[in-house]
Amino acid sequence: MAASAPFVLAIFGPTGVGKTALAFAVAERLRSRGARPVAVSADALQVYQGLETLTGVPSAAERARLDHRMVSILPVDARFSVGQYAELAHAEIDALLAQHAQPIVVGGTGLYLRAALAQLDLRPSAPAEVRARWEAELARRGPEALHAELARRAPWAAGSVGPRDRSRIVRLLELDELGELEPPTGPNQLWTSETRHPTRLVGLVMDRDALYARIDARVDAMVAAGAAREVRAAHAAGASETARKALGFDELLVGDVEAMKRRTRNLARRQLTWMRRLAGVEVIDATGREPRQMAAELLPDPR
Repeated sequence: MAASAPFVLAIFGPTGVGKTALAFAVAERLRSRGARPVAVSADALQVYQGLETLTGVPSAAERARLDHRMVSILPVDARFSVGQYAELAHAEIDALLAQHAQPIVVGGTGLYLRAALAQLDLRPSAPAEVRARWEAELARRGPEALHAELARRAPWAAGSVGPRDRSRIVRLLELDELGELEPPTGPNQLWTSETRHPTRLVGLVMDRDALYARIDARVDAMVAAGAAREVRAAHAAGASETARKALGFDELLVGDVEAMKRRTRNLARRQLTWMRRLAGVEVIDATGREPRQMAAELLPDPR
């Protein structure tokens, strides 16, 4: 692809696989062709100020090398939804394309990636009192009982979610209460190749043992860099419910680093499952490979 072509490059993959490093290597090659690359984060938690270490936001020095949008834009006590993210991400990507810049959408939150790339029919956020009521029911009755409640109300919806998937069960019950839960009538927008702009989607994978070793090392590095202090400060500042969903937030509040590692490995498995369902993804095995090598494969020198 020519550097001037109006397209979006998207990089997806499990946490720890090297998405950001690949984005930097790709940006280097794009600049050599006269392009102006700009990264757009597709991460549900990198939007929060004060959680940069925990959520893996590139450092200030790294952002000086490659401009990153949609990071550190909200105070830690703010609530945030995928609908709000989509509106902001679309505006960023559209503006970059209009300026003949090269957007590189980078992230591991599958829903946010699709929200950045496509025009999804997103349902509204629940009012705070509705969310609080269902969260209280979850704490009182447990996820299996709420899943049974969902099965009574909307069997088709209960069949799409596991009985211990706490956040999705609560979300579906909220939508049912709001009258927004309806059976799908067409193709699932998440798994089509439809995008708002021409898009090249790259998915990174890695040998499981190598990935898990990188995840453990990544968590140790985050803790050494002060992630636990960051979490305690965010907790004291009244971190919102959505900010508290940051991977490791609850675990580091109680000093359980091993639990954070286990939860991160579980997330990586879910991210890989999500990737397998993405339409049109170019899968690259990153095992034992340097970012510049993969970037050269993605963007070979013109002949």
